[in-house]
Amino acid sequence: MKTIIVTGAGKGIGKEVALKLSESNLVYAISRDISNLNPSETLKPIRFDLSVDTHELIEVLAGEGMEKIDILINNAGALINKPFDQIEREELTYIYKVNLFAPFSLTQSALPYLKRSGHAHVVNIGSVGGVNGTSKFPGLSAYSSSKAALSCLSECLSEEYKGSISFNCLALGAVQTEMLEQAFPGYQAPISAEGMADYIVEFSLNGHKYMNGKTIMVSLSNP
Repeated sequence: MKTIIVTGAGKGIGKEVALKLSESNLVYAISRDISNLNPSETLKPIRFDLSVDTHELIEVLAGEGMEKIDILINNAGALINKPFDQIEREELTYIYKVNLFAPFSLTQSALPYLKRSGHAHVVNIGSVGGVNGTSKFPGLSAYSSSKAALSCLSECLSEEYKGSISFNCLALGAVQTEMLEQAFPGYQAPISAEGMADYIVEFSLNGHKYMNGKTIMVSLSNP
């Protein structure tokens, strides 16, 4: 049984990933709102706001008895759909706190536990919009640029911890979630949160056997 952390697990893709993985693994499901998660022997919902100091989260999990981390899925994300010249500094800071600083510092704090795994896998959930050369859309400059940084971070860490921890980034396309509705009101995505979760679950369990330091675009449409 693997020990897995999934952030942003309160709803959408993160919730589906946590539920599916908990069928045969111990999953710590992290979210500000855990009201939709039912605790079990293998699913441990933890209420935590990742826009604050994420170093404290590992202390909380250690207090819950966590001894190692086999898989860390940095899924939590925030989005603002707003013209570039209207974005306030506080809004930009919040987007980067959730989308980049949180996975950065959480991964830092988790390193001792990841190393105990033998060969852990960190999966950062990015966006097609954060990949160089893909279509970009007005109003999403803060979101897309933060996800681009997350992709680059994945590449950097894969080299720094090569041989002990694998780092990969899944750059997701349109998935039918609340965040998609915020970015593209009225747009119907070709895949559901549950459908995308199936791919993420399989990749998190086995992807590190075949690749490291890669950003993989997972998309059926544009957006």
